[in-house]
Parts: sequence; structure tokens; C-alpha cells
Amino acid sequence: MKILIVNAGSSSLKYQLIDMADESTIAKGLVEKIGLENGKLKHKGNGKEFVVEKKIDNHVIATQMMLEALTDAEHGVVKSMDEIGAVDHRVLHGGAKFTESVIVNPEVEAAIEENIPLGPLHNPANLAGIRACREVMPNTPMVAVFDTAFHMTMPPKAYRYGVPKDYYTRLKVRRYGFHGTSHRYVAARIPEYLGKKPEKLRIINCHLGNGSSVCAINAGKCVDTSMGITPLEGLLMGTRCGSMDPAVVQYICNQDHIDVNQMLEICNKKSGLLGISGVSSDMREVWAAAKAGNEDAQTAIDMLAEGVRKYIGAYAAVMNGVDVISFTAGIGENDAELRARILTGFEYLGAKMDYEKNAVTRGIEADVSAADSKVKILVIPTNEELAIARDTLQLVTNA
Repeated sequence: MKILIVNAGSSSLKYQLIDMADESTIAKGLVEKIGLENGKLKHKGNGKEFVVEKKIDNHVIATQMMLEALTDAEHGVVKSMDEIGAVDHRVLHGGAKFTESVIVNPEVEAAIEENIPLGPLHNPANLAGIRACREVMPNTPMVAVFDTAFHMTMPPKAYRYGVPKDYYTRLKVRRYGFHGTSHRYVAARIPEYLGKKPEKLRIINCHLGNGSSVCAINAGKCVDTSMGITPLEGLLMGTRCGSMDPAVVQYICNQDHIDVNQMLEICNKKSGLLGISGVSSDMREVWAAAKAGNEDAQTAIDMLAEGVRKYIGAYAAVMNGVDVISFTAGIGENDAELRARILTGFEYLGAKMDYEKNAVTRGIEADVSAADSKVKILVIPTNEELAIARDTLQLVTNA
């Protein structure tokens, strides 16, 4: 079966077509600047690339362009959309209702819509992507995979906030966590890689990218995670501030005469590595600035590393120890220097890194722990699309 994975953003639509016979990616692309004059589609398939530039009014048109690219006589990879067995949609926020992927029906759509207040930037776009694909492919099964689902195994002591219960019961204020498909993929891959049973492993997975989160995984299930009701909580990120005293928001709003929505825009888009360094949200550029003597850039790096270190220590305490510390996503997989900085000094936990092996590991699966380390230190490139496709295949096959 060929499965099409769609990730719709507010002004973009990413897609990937996977042939589940061998789990290979046969095409992928990006439609960007939807709703703007200078829209663009970038498509890769059959070893070729092509670009279409035109005004793209909405997600329905973007979806049609995606399907035209996949079936294009010269560049396409399928003769017709009948070859696609299912379409999977990545949805940011499923609230507490979904603990696993589901086939989309009216009730699922209603739940996605109900959770728009919790994911105001992503859920409307995710819903638009589902409806646009159904309009163009009415007879093809649609599946929703929720970024929050993996974290629904957290106990109340991990997901509740210290606010009156009314806000939890009435407004659903709680920790949800994100990057769920990535953490779940890594949680499943590590036992395979080590040849051990998931039930025997306590894993601390560090998903470090433009958005970053740490997850405590005990016996294959999430027991705590760093992101909260939104992806803003936790670590310092590319443009997100991460955790801080909530009174900071009130103080800045009062002093600069801005409202809370303006302040949250700053917290989400102008803070993090970008805000601290004053240079960039791209870790490579922040490193370059730091090595050139920029003290603010160095501080940004130190803050990120220290934040990860704190979560590793905290989650080892939560799980009464740790068997594996893993790194994934763009920074986690490729930034050997940051990995080394994070794990220096964890010998008390039994975690010792092989710094020479770590230094040459970039974007590949690798064990970078020292020979006498009691804790395995692994680099595991994430494959969220494959995890999503596997979910979809199982759901559609068993439907």
C-alpha cells in the first residue's frame, strides 16, 4: 500500500508518499505561502525535482497541486490517485481524548475543532488539510495522528498544573506534551537497536531541533515530558522562550503597555536562541557567532545545554534511574559538540560518553557511550513519517 502523509500548516502543506511494501519514500514536497501572491510548490520524486510558482488561494488548491505533482506525466510517481491507499494527517492537538491514531470521521473532526483553543495556530490548518484532501479524494480513507497522543499515559502528578481544579475540569488546563510521534518512534526503535524488551528500559529521549522537548519513557510509555499545554513550555528553543516565571509576562505587559497576546507572540517567535543570541534561531549560526566571540550567542548555547541537563537529572529521579539517554531531531542528531556539553559530568548517573565516537557521529544511528558506561548514550535519527505511516497501515488494514 502507498500512504500519503500530509502535514498542513497555516500557510503551508508538507507531504510525503511512502510505499509500505519496503517502507521507502517515493516522493515528497512542500507547498508554501498559501494565501499569498507568491505561492510555490517544490516536489521531489523519481530522482527529479521541479518547482511551480503561482498564487495559491487556499488549502484545497494546494492539495490539488500536490496531487497533480504526484500524478504528473513527467515527474509523477503514480498514474492515478487510486494507487494511494490512505492519507494520513498529522494533527497537533488531540486534547486528552486520543491516545492513539484514528480513522477520521465526523466525531474526530469535531474533536479537532473543539481543541482549536488549545492549538489555535495548528489545528485549524490541520482540519483544513483533512477537508481539502477529502474534497479531492472523497473515497480514500483519512487517518489523524495526534502529536499529543503518546503523552496521554502520563499520571496526574505529571500532567496537572498547580491551579484551581475548575480550570482543569472546565478549560482542560493540563500538560499535554508534543513531538509525540518522534518520541514514540525513538521509544520503539531503541529496544530494537539494543535487542532488549521495552519493559526493561528507562529512556530519556532528547528531541532537539527548532522546537525541543525531553521525554521520560518507562517500559515504552511516557511518564513525563517537558512541553506543556502548548509547545512553548520547557527548553529554550529556536524562537520560543521555554519555561519561565509566569509573572514575567505580566511584568513586561505592564511595563511596555502591550497585551498578553502580543507578549505570547514575542515568547513564541522572537525569543529562544534568536532572542538571547540576537543572531539567529539556527543553532549552526549561533555556534559560529559564539566561536567568533559573541558572548550572547555563547549564553544561548549554555542555556539550552543547561536546560537539557536539568531535565535529564529530573527524569532520572522520576524513573528511579535511567538505562538509555538518546538524542534525536536536527540538533540532537547532528550537533556532536552540544551532545558532549550536555552529557559531561553525568558519571554519577553511570552515563559516560565516548567523546571520540560522538565527535564523528552525525545523522546516523550510533552508540556513543563509553565502554564502561552503565547507561547507553544513543543517537537515533527520528522518522516521524514512518511511524505515522505504520499507524495508518495498521488502522486501514484492520478497519
